[in-house]
Amino acid sequence: MRRFLRTGHDPARERLKRDLFQFNKTVEHGFPHQPSALGYSSSLRILAIGTRSGAVKLYGAPGVEFMGLHRENNAVMQIHFLPGQCQLVTLLDDNSLHLWNLKVKGGMSELQEEESFTLRGPPGAAPSATQITMVLPHSSQELLYLGTESGNVFVVQLPGFRTLDDRTISSDSVLQWLPEEARQRRVFEMVEALQEHPRDPNQILIGYSRGLVVIWDLQGSRVLYHFLSNQQLENVSWQRDGRLIVTCHSDGSHCQWPVASVSQHIEPLRSSIPYGPFPCKAITKIFWLTTRQGLPFTIFQGGMPRASYGDRHCISVVHNGQQTAFDFTSRVIDFTVLTEADPAAAFDDPFALVVLAEEELVVIDLQAAGWPPVQLPYLASLHCSAITCSHHISNIPLKLWERVITAGGRQNLHFSTMEWPINGGTSLAPPPPQRDLLLTGHEDGTVRFWDASGVCLRLLYKLSTVKVFITDTDPNENLSAQGEDEWPPLRKVGSFDPYSDDPRLGIQKIFLCKYSGYLAVAGTAGQVLVLELNDEAAEHAVEHVEADLLQDQEGYRWKGHERLAARPGPVCFEPGFQPFVLVQCQPPAVVTSLALHSEWRLVAFGTSHGFGLFDHQQRRQVFVKCTLHPSDQLAMEGPLSRVKSLKKSLRQSFRRMRRSRVSSRKRRPGGSTGEAQAVSTKADRTGLQNMELAPVQRKIEARSAEDSFTGFVRTLYFADTYLRDSSRHCPSLWAGTNGGTVYAFSLRVPPAERRMDEPVRAEQGECDLLGLESEGSQDPEDSNWKKSHVLVVVFTLPKVSAKLKLKLTALEGSRVRRVGVAHFGSRRAEDYGEYHLAVLTNLGDIQVVSLPLLKPQVRYSCIRREDVSGIASCVFTKYGQGFYLISPSEFERFSLSTKWLVEPQCLVDSTKTRNHSHPSNGNSTGPKRTSDRTRNSGSQSDGEDKQPGPVMEHALLSDERVLKEIQSTLEGDRGSYGNWRSHRVAAACTLSNGEGRAVGVPGEALPREGQEEES
Repeated sequence: MRRFLRTGHDPARERLKRDLFQFNKTVEHGFPHQPSALGYSSSLRILAIGTRSGAVKLYGAPGVEFMGLHRENNAVMQIHFLPGQCQLVTLLDDNSLHLWNLKVKGGMSELQEEESFTLRGPPGAAPSATQITMVLPHSSQELLYLGTESGNVFVVQLPGFRTLDDRTISSDSVLQWLPEEARQRRVFEMVEALQEHPRDPNQILIGYSRGLVVIWDLQGSRVLYHFLSNQQLENVSWQRDGRLIVTCHSDGSHCQWPVASVSQHIEPLRSSIPYGPFPCKAITKIFWLTTRQGLPFTIFQGGMPRASYGDRHCISVVHNGQQTAFDFTSRVIDFTVLTEADPAAAFDDPFALVVLAEEELVVIDLQAAGWPPVQLPYLASLHCSAITCSHHISNIPLKLWERVITAGGRQNLHFSTMEWPINGGTSLAPPPPQRDLLLTGHEDGTVRFWDASGVCLRLLYKLSTVKVFITDTDPNENLSAQGEDEWPPLRKVGSFDPYSDDPRLGIQKIFLCKYSGYLAVAGTAGQVLVLELNDEAAEHAVEHVEADLLQDQEGYRWKGHERLAARPGPVCFEPGFQPFVLVQCQPPAVVTSLALHSEWRLVAFGTSHGFGLFDHQQRRQVFVKCTLHPSDQLAMEGPLSRVKSLKKSLRQSFRRMRRSRVSSRKRRPGGSTGEAQAVSTKADRTGLQNMELAPVQRKIEARSAEDSFTGFVRTLYFADTYLRDSSRHCPSLWAGTNGGTVYAFSLRVPPAERRMDEPVRAEQGECDLLGLESEGSQDPEDSNWKKSHVLVVVFTLPKVSAKLKLKLTALEGSRVRRVGVAHFGSRRAEDYGEYHLAVLTNLGDIQVVSLPLLKPQVRYSCIRREDVSGIASCVFTKYGQGFYLISPSEFERFSLSTKWLVEPQCLVDSTKTRNHSHPSNGNSTGPKRTSDRTRNSGSQSDGEDKQPGPVMEHALLSDERVLKEIQSTLEGDRGSYGNWRSHRVAAACTLSNGEGRAVGVPGEALPREGQEEES
């Protein structure tokens, strides 16, 4: 029991902890979930997006990001920047207005909410009297004009949100200036449009839903011009010189109205229905933009033929005889056009179309021929296909990084060469000290490679595994292709595609070796692909091998989905990662664990039925091991039919209740002193166990269906360690199951000169850790038999004796969901750091545990316990950071380290002289990286000439001096608490997981890559 005793308070250690550990949520990567509003400042060149949850996110140049959250958590309906200022106004669905300010503090800008305001009407007035429909910030920077559902326009003074009642433009005051024929119609309902005169700030345009448009003189309080349409008004565009007004209507038409100083035009100058003559949907927004070439751009949303294309989400661009209807796969929220920002310019000269759809942001280059899309440096649509898994790799070698970028560049030839046009603000963050990759697996069988080095998560390369299999859809089929003569001229844009050809294609596990370039991916239907990086296109056949994990056992019949059919014959693969072997597990269950060792040319895979080892150099199976228990009948039914028997559930419940009553009646027996001491020792060992068997503590978490599979293979690991005896280390494979069983296999890998001639042999080790920590019930009928509480145990090899234990979840009833070894550097001392174990539980808590002493360091609440998908998606990095999904389209990045922080540090200053010219079309396809070299002396260099040092993961120690130090610490010695790194330890044991490290190098034993594993 002495090993569970806590040491006393150490002030020096507490100070060191503050230098090492600090929890921060730093940045959100991806596309905002459920966007609802779009705003843009042409003077600041800043884009703003509002969401239904009340968030406001601002984006400028890559690295310039801000986020604010309304206290009310209501949906953001409109966003408007105040002209020439670092301020914006938001309108929420509860009819409240909020003023936000970008304030400079400590040399950096911060987004803060300054004021809030709700428009109030006179007592007894209807709610529609003050329900705001349109907001117009005036160029005077002091006034807001608010259009309402009642047709009145209220004036509010900024920044105090003071209502100026004497300046209210009521519908009655407008009506008295209209001619008699206009008064006889019901022309007043809600205000649909509010715009300021492009040249004269004393005139504003007011558009009403019934079709009436007036130009109101603010000084004389009178109507200067009025225009009356027969159709319901949707939106208005005012030409830059103020001489023409273009209106769009509910019947799919748009009309041009000249603003003449001599006579009033009763009829429009021109009226057209772009996609008529059949009934069309409404054109909800329109831009009429002039160019130096003379022909204007007409850009509008909607207007498609109602019968045939009424379900399409389209924005049409018409210019110089060319017309294209950009077709989006999700609903268009709003759009804007980037034009010449100088208000004194004679022409608009539009250069980019920015479209906010429900699931993605799309930017179109309006200057290049064909109007190609612009590649996004941020706001990537992570969920273009649903994310099914993720894998993080730190410190990527430069050679691999360049090869991945080159392969991805060949996939991006359809993008425009325009520089990113939304480039406001200045990023003050230091360049990334290293190159990091985040790999995401998706439901459609693709793997995407993301640059996760800095604030912007940028897509580098996309790998598709669909070509290997026969599916219903031809992978070469272009769904966006359309004949030239077809009408309407639709063109698919954007990357969001929520539909998968076959759910069995989904990627479940990814493993990348950053030194050799080998990649292993595993899927939903038991498929395991091994790929290698090739810089050239190739055509070859993928070798197909089956692995029968049941080993012809009797009485088992698979009831789940069928396996995917492999494509026969040679297949053409583009440059990048190309598969060369396919291992198909039988039954075709979901692959639950995966490991790759590139030096030994071995790949291991596991499912709910067992695990296997495959030699991908000789293309042969080494062995398979069935872990299925007779009680695991549920494992044969597949993921779509996990339904427990009611009789079995009741039987298990009664057994747990009976076992709990029996344990509570236990009494300490009498006897001699020696017997009493023995019984006392045994009671100490089992006391906590009995306490944790109480039924009330099992109610904390509803166990998932997979938790009942005792043969469910949770983790696989390659290690070069002492398995046979203490004098020789050898390659080995370790497998852990859901039932608390650990299998160890010693491997005989032939030397390189005989690698193709001799087979790899595997022998199950004598130190099988069967049921090692299953201190609960041993009844296989009980789904909780595998472990009553979660332990972290340190063993020594080959003796397999437990030297250290840490009970992580003894009282909370939580379960470990993710672990990772990470390096924590000190913020004070550049050359000091410690390796610790980061542990995430199903309650959303993260604990940091020291290695190898297993002493708890800190504990943070990171993820809401109700966010099951967020907890399941979490991955740790090598340097104390992590990612988890806060929505289907967003990763939250957090840091546990005081030293390694990736967060936006930026400055936006409205007083700077701005260049109003639009971005040029150069050769760059995205944001340029300043440098990829290491700039932090406390970080590991990524140069190719650096020799990898000895590594030791999971703290499997065999050095006698270290064991003596651990023993002295357990006995209460206040020695080196957690500072085991400061001692030079000569360790002749090296654990690796497939990245070709040296074996048996003496020196300091340090953990390697922070690999995430499921427990």
